[in-house]
Amino acid sequence: MVVPVIDLRGESVTVAEQIGLACEQIGFFQIVGHGVPDTVVDAAWSATRVFFDEPDDVREAVAAPYAGYPYGYIGFEVESLAASLVDGPGFGAAPPDRKHTYSFGPIDPPAAPPTDPDEVWVRSPSLWPASPAGFRPALEAYYTALSALAARLLAHMAVALGLDPRYFAPMIDHHVSALRCLDYPELAEPPARGQLRAGAHTDYGTLTILRTESGSNGLETKDADGTWNAITAVDGGFVVNLGDSLAQWTNDRWRSTMHRVVEPPNARRRTSLAFFHNANWDARIECLPGSGQPRHAPVLAGRHLMSKFQRTVGTEPCDP
Repeated sequence: MVVPVIDLRGESVTVAEQIGLACEQIGFFQIVGHGVPDTVVDAAWSATRVFFDEPDDVREAVAAPYAGYPYGYIGFEVESLAASLVDGPGFGAAPPDRKHTYSFGPIDPPAAPPTDPDEVWVRSPSLWPASPAGFRPALEAYYTALSALAARLLAHMAVALGLDPRYFAPMIDHHVSALRCLDYPELAEPPARGQLRAGAHTDYGTLTILRTESGSNGLETKDADGTWNAITAVDGGFVVNLGDSLAQWTNDRWRSTMHRVVEPPNARRRTSLAFFHNANWDARIECLPGSGQPRHAPVLAGRHLMSKFQRTVGTEPCDP
């Protein structure tokens, strides 16, 4: 399975066709020519590395206050992404992931204060560390840039589906996306049986835009015959994959592909920035007209997101 590299500077119809083909056949592609300034990426990257190098007490000061809180620091071997699968082993049965993370959520306030308690949950306050200096502005600038990039990609995707380029726009104009900083430390001890850096899972929202080190390895995708295939990140690019919401929207014409992060021999430290783009909390995810007999019941984007996240930390439903 070859993951294509798509240059967004190409002719718009051609770019849409390339993205549509990748979404249908693989569910993954890489992009270059994306227009996100290097200065924005480098500042966020540097701040992330420094944060994970801070003393434990700095990170623990912004730890999620209870299991199931959506933002903040989650320590090493606390989360299990494989548990998010509906038919997976469940939390406690899946080995914990060999990583630690920091996440924050929507940075723009909604037009009106939410009244749905579940939406209040997804808009919980983000927890910002006191150190390093400049961490918050660097990460918020990155979040803003990636939000705009996701909107551009969804416009191309709409064209690929034969829709108006702005088809998805009303459903992402107050999106509840999250940015997750991930650090996979270099460890002397081998993993336990079946343990991975990040367990096999699909992503939950519309799409994920991942930035990791050029040439780094460990990310693998699963193809239709069950074979795992490695993805090597291209210099200056982003890895993009579809989430469950777009797969459901397209009635499974497009793929939300299973993926994982393995620990290859002599694995070095791996750092990644994952922008998880989600639709508006109240966006109704239902199979597009003309896509055939629906394979999925309609679902609100926010509640789908909440239930999947809570499985990864063993809390469903979420209660403090």
